[in-house]
Amino acid sequence: MPDVRFWFDPVCPFAWMTSQWIRTVQAQRDYDVEWRFISLRLLNAHVDYDTHFPPDYEVGHTAGLRMLRVCAVVRDEHGPEAVERLYPALSSRIFDVAPGSYDATDLAPLVSSALASCDLPGDLVGRLDDETRDEQIRAETDEALALTGKDVGTPILHIAPPEGAAFFGPVISRLPSDEDAGRLWDHVVGLATFPGFAELKRSLRELPQLRALGVEDDAVGVQEDWHGGSRRQKK
Repeated sequence: MPDVRFWFDPVCPFAWMTSQWIRTVQAQRDYDVEWRFISLRLLNAHVDYDTHFPPDYEVGHTAGLRMLRVCAVVRDEHGPEAVERLYPALSSRIFDVAPGSYDATDLAPLVSSALASCDLPGDLVGRLDDETRDEQIRAETDEALALTGKDVGTPILHIAPPEGAAFFGPVISRLPSDEDAGRLWDHVVGLATFPGFAELKRSLRELPQLRALGVEDDAVGVQEDWHGGSRRQKK
């Protein structure tokens, strides 16, 4: 059984930020982290994107689902360790690049490059449109929501499964230093594992420190109101 389960969608900037922090903790604590799938597109399948989300969100969330299809095949054919390598290979090509470099409508070059960097077969790029994988991804999305409730986003973490605490987040916009990473993790675990803990949340968020969003490593992103954890414009 892993020490931590981490549900990710590769197009979520906050999941990407949190995953980098968790990888630092993983190295420091010798944790076994299991990387699982949650699709923002499937999570919002009931929503009218045109009236509820900012422009381009449907395209972005659909891109995440398409990449998760490839991840699902990779895990089944090459094992979970391959997904552990592929996730950062994908998301770094979305977020750790100059603004405007990522095209959610043309994923093949990005996915092909990511697969090559992980020594995975290039023909897996053809699974971007393999809808037979959607049921598997939906099941893992539902698995995460069953642990936390439905009013959540990404990432979702489960500490010391199967009996440990599961929660949405932590959502961070700045990467902690190596020195602070473990200390911050201990605070989160301490609060989340208290039996009576229910919620700690605010809707104001800084844009994450990601080049693709125009925020450099030494800068602080502008604050936005995420309406309780979502970019949805309407409830």
